[in-house]
Amino acid sequence: MRKSLHLSLLALALCCIAADWRVAEPGWDYDFPRDHRIHPEFKTEWWYFTGNVAGEGGQRFGYELTFFRHGITPLAQRDTNASRFVVGDLKFAHFAITDVAKQRFRFEQKISRGAFGEAGFNDGKRLAWIDDWTLATNGDDEFELVATLKEGATLHLHLRATKPPVIHGQGGVSAKASGDGHASHYYSMTRLETVGELLMGGKSQSLVGESWFDHEWASNQLAPGQVGWDWLSVHFDDGSELMLYQMRLENGTDPTSSGSLIAPDGTSRHLPSTSFRMTPTGYWESSATKAKYPIAWRVELPEHEIEIAVKAAVENQELAFLPLVYWEGAIDVTGKRAGKPINGRGYLELTGYAGPLRELQR
Repeated sequence: MRKSLHLSLLALALCCIAADWRVAEPGWDYDFPRDHRIHPEFKTEWWYFTGNVAGEGGQRFGYELTFFRHGITPLAQRDTNASRFVVGDLKFAHFAITDVAKQRFRFEQKISRGAFGEAGFNDGKRLAWIDDWTLATNGDDEFELVATLKEGATLHLHLRATKPPVIHGQGGVSAKASGDGHASHYYSMTRLETVGELLMGGKSQSLVGESWFDHEWASNQLAPGQVGWDWLSVHFDDGSELMLYQMRLENGTDPTSSGSLIAPDGTSRHLPSTSFRMTPTGYWESSATKAKYPIAWRVELPEHEIEIAVKAAVENQELAFLPLVYWEGAIDVTGKRAGKPINGRGYLELTGYAGPLRELQR
């Protein structure tokens, strides 16, 4: 009963059209730390953290912690005197840990109305929370993450940005399809020094590594003909970073796909779809969903003399939720830049392979 209710609420939030919601348009005046917080006039928003960290003995872990907000009732139409059980925003979150040495992947989802304060946004230092899963900030460039899996793994991380935020896209918007409204406001904190603790199996170990933070808000879904997307972020060992996404069509990729290349000094360059190529080189098929995911890629940026190979650190990093099913996992990167070896680590996200994301189409 409880699971059915959660799925019904999630489907309702995903399928509602964008009428009466503000859409992402050029000219947004980004301001920090203000824009780390909620944007309730937009329908959809997420705070997304991924990272690669190592324990005291060098054991490598990947993690993902994402908080989502899906608006059901536009802000202007909400009744402040309505019952607390009336859902204005649906809150849900995903948490996953990849144990690379043991080739083990664990994931969990939380969904909540937040009627009694058990979930919400913008409460003092807390930017988002559901039960004991928490995202908090200590200012412009420091964050605290806490999440626990039911089977007993607890992650507590402190993150500090070493570079300023990167605004993706052009004119303050990141296009996802042609036409008005098919865009988002999207920025990243591309390199965050990460320290913390993982409690698992009754044992605690200190962690150190690097993380990536994406924050995105919009009021649109996929355009007709789009079935999903491929997204990756990379921390290179020369101090630079790369973000690319390609929106997949039923046949081919959407030319609005783009990315950003960030230099060691924090300056960034917009990458139109004509400036890069992403070619699958290896696949993994899920026994749970029968989805076939491209978990290895050749990525080329000819103008920047970059050619890299991307490979999953663990093959099975599928988050099999309903109605959302996607692959999200830690990756290793090797290749060359201007003829010199370059290596890195990051995260790869693959959606729409278990079936077109019809719930996100307008």
